[in-house]
Amino acid sequence: MELKKVLAGLEGLKAKGTLDIDIKGIESNSKNIKPGYMFFAIKGFNTDGHDYINNAIEAGANVIMVQEGCDLKSIKLKPDTTLVMYKDTREALAKCSCNYYGNPSMKFKLIGVTGTKGKTTTTFMIKEILEKAGHKVGLIGTIATYLNGKMLFESNRTTPESIELQKIFAQMVDEGVEYVVMEVSSQSLKLHRVDGCDFDIVLFTNFSEDHISPNEHPDMKDYFESKLKLFEMCDNGIINVDDLHVAKIPKLFPNNNIMTYGIDNYCDVLAKDITITNSYVDFRVKISDRNERVKVDIPGRFSVYNALAAICVAKKLGIPSDKVIEALAEIKVPGRSEMVPNKKEIPIMIDYAHSPESLQNILSAVKSYTRGKVISVFGCGGDRDKGKRPIMGEISGRIADFTFITSDNPRTEDPEAIVKDIEEGIKKTKGKYKVVVDRITAIKEAIDMATKLDIIVLAGKGHEPYQEINGKKYPFDERVIVNEIINK
Repeated sequence: MELKKVLAGLEGLKAKGTLDIDIKGIESNSKNIKPGYMFFAIKGFNTDGHDYINNAIEAGANVIMVQEGCDLKSIKLKPDTTLVMYKDTREALAKCSCNYYGNPSMKFKLIGVTGTKGKTTTTFMIKEILEKAGHKVGLIGTIATYLNGKMLFESNRTTPESIELQKIFAQMVDEGVEYVVMEVSSQSLKLHRVDGCDFDIVLFTNFSEDHISPNEHPDMKDYFESKLKLFEMCDNGIINVDDLHVAKIPKLFPNNNIMTYGIDNYCDVLAKDITITNSYVDFRVKISDRNERVKVDIPGRFSVYNALAAICVAKKLGIPSDKVIEALAEIKVPGRSEMVPNKKEIPIMIDYAHSPESLQNILSAVKSYTRGKVISVFGCGGDRDKGKRPIMGEISGRIADFTFITSDNPRTEDPEAIVKDIEEGIKKTKGKYKVVVDRITAIKEAIDMATKLDIIVLAGKGHEPYQEINGKKYPFDERVIVNEIINK
């Protein structure tokens, strides 16, 4: 593609060398550069792409994009290498990726879902509804990327980097996709990963404390404002009116067409007559022109909210109510309130709860319908917000009948140190607990303790089939581990 076409829409560019050249690919990783490629130097949290410009040039890059203010003295340009400078190379990468792949998001309807919790389940629900209505659907999110009912690959982040995202979109266009449902993280909005995406509907599920760390958001204000960028990109929105923060959005965006849903407050789509059991939720809601009974086989009040959000999308898209009801009755989401079948018939739930509010929600939900003990097994991830660790310890100590404090993904931190942070919180309660740093041992001890009347909640890892320790991911699928322990 002509370089001029790749750079279209970027104002204030500075260039040294000709723009009348073709490029054969775009990359932000110097290791992936091939002759004729364009390299984008991105300043990351741990590494700076500007340090690898000469590697990219040696590998054959004929165009280099750098950020204003970088040190140009160390760059060893070749006579046929073009240097382009822009105010923000992350922003440039996103827009150039859209251009290079032919702006694929304009060729299907794109639905973006943001929020602290519920993104994954809500996107799966929307996908299921659209597929039930006979549409070709793509899904991009925390668990994996799906295309027309098949999983393409597992995800390593909620929202892919802009180059990867636009490449996936282009593949989906080639496969005839009509709708793409995507989880949009606050980080992706802050770091320009979704710049240039043509959203048709945007949705905000809820907002609570999470992702506050040096490499994420400095405070809650920055976290919230990052998410709000999604409503700047699309004026057709859906919000949860029961969430105090999210409920502000209609006033913040008075010209947007915003549909509201909820349980406790006046809204466009209201759930009534709610029943919550140990295996499903059931409620009444007006989908088309009359009230319908909806059942979802995922227990908990939060499932009602997620279902309402998906119903709002269906209403905006004109999906028939019978398809909506049928899809929600069949929905299963990996690692979200997922029950693990086992020959001991002990209720064992795997859930991705890894923030204070999500842990409180899942433990409170199971507590309300469990006849026996609630046994909580959880840890906290390393290199992430340390402030939430004692809070989560206190929550588990207060709600669960017994807690096993264990390891999650320690990453580069000492697991013992993480566990001690959690323990500081649980000590404030009268809750019974035990520290078992090895997660497999903790799961085994929980199973040994449990009866059929109890429930074990394995919180934090959810769909993840690995445990990350010092930069390496080791196989760790809790579904497999639970049955291996029980079968032994």
